[in-house]
Amino acid sequence: MRYISTRGLIQPVSFKDAVMMGLANDGGLLLPEQYPLIPLSMLEDWRELSYPELAFEIISRFADDIPPNDLRILIDRSYATFTTEEITPLVRKNDIYVLELFHGPTLAFKDVALQFLGNLFEYLLKERGQKMNIVGATSGDTGSAAIYGVRGKENINIFILHPHLKTSPVQALQMTTVTDPNVFNIAVRGTFDDCQNMVKAMFSDLSFKEKHALGAVNSINWARVLAQVVYYFYAWLRATDRSRNEVVFSVPTGNFGDIFAGYVAKHMGLPIKKLLLATNENNILTRFINDGDYSLADVVQTASPSMDIQVASNFERYLYYLFDQDPKRVRETFELFAKTGRMEFTNTEKDRVRKEFLSESVNEQDTIATIANFHQETGYLLDPHTAVGVKAAMDLVGPEATAICLATAHPAKFADAVQKAIGEPPPLPPSLQGIERLPSRCQVLDANIDTIRNFIEEKAL
Repeated sequence: MRYISTRGLIQPVSFKDAVMMGLANDGGLLLPEQYPLIPLSMLEDWRELSYPELAFEIISRFADDIPPNDLRILIDRSYATFTTEEITPLVRKNDIYVLELFHGPTLAFKDVALQFLGNLFEYLLKERGQKMNIVGATSGDTGSAAIYGVRGKENINIFILHPHLKTSPVQALQMTTVTDPNVFNIAVRGTFDDCQNMVKAMFSDLSFKEKHALGAVNSINWARVLAQVVYYFYAWLRATDRSRNEVVFSVPTGNFGDIFAGYVAKHMGLPIKKLLLATNENNILTRFINDGDYSLADVVQTASPSMDIQVASNFERYLYYLFDQDPKRVRETFELFAKTGRMEFTNTEKDRVRKEFLSESVNEQDTIATIANFHQETGYLLDPHTAVGVKAAMDLVGPEATAICLATAHPAKFADAVQKAIGEPPPLPPSLQGIERLPSRCQVLDANIDTIRNFIEEKAL
């Protein structure tokens, strides 16, 4: 399997090289040259597989340059850190399935990919005799999941940028209380988009990227998306039988990475009727799907901070296919976007988008009300991000379809929102008990690319 850039200006690379490259050297995002098609007969054969076994079947089709036994060991090690044997359990509440993606070390869906990516990085660096400085941006959950994925690992330093005081308190503590010598937390006086833009700028500076061997853990790294494809197959296999195949996945998202994994699964042959993209009040992706309007607006701070994003970093991968795999059109679109803050689409393209996606923007009041009502009706507690997805599914998915909502985080990570909804804080899982009393370490810096770059240069391996 070879990998190409959405911008078309690099030669195809192997899976291993794609993982190490992160952002393509032409500024684009990496994608496989083609997707393996999984026939329905093979899907039926996969129904009894465990999560790690299913992960091997899917990931091995994209990572054919890693010996099968080595890949099995990497996958088994990655999911041994989860607190349930199912890894991503599927539970049914009323007429909605909830796919629980929060049973990893940091109680968020990012663990599913970043436990794997951390082990993969360590494996490749040892194989190549190299070192790496991981640089990433987070709106909340990616940072802690990435840190837990590589803390204490050999030949890796990690630098995570997060918006100062704009994550939940628990999200911040999960990052800053990891004091391993190879972990550096940077709280940026700005927004997540400021953090993300500076990370992209550093990766686009090829001399800086090569000098410091920068590695990417954000979902710009193809391995992140690939690992997330697995749980779409896992959920479908457990929610369906032979007579009831197509489902709608409701995905709360701000960065387009999690829902793009569903798009990949669909194009591999998974019977997905529609992908429902649920946003909070930062609704650039909903405006794009419903109206063809992808234009910047101010970031609104909400109870679902991981979705408080305007520029969706994974959106470029989808545009590559929307533009019929025309890298020149992709390049021109992003050049124009950098100047004007908006993108233009033809009516034909807008129609194509609406055939594949549904979307709804859920405001703060409805998010809190959904947590309260769902808890009252089912006894099940949603975090505010998952509540956005559940509300969108209740509004847009009819009784004729099976709705699967991705539960992206444990409710205890967002205690303030839960308390507001149900009048009491959520129960704390063991990993969060006493976290506020742990030693912490964090550097607060201005949203200035030179300031950030100098800090990383000083601490890099």
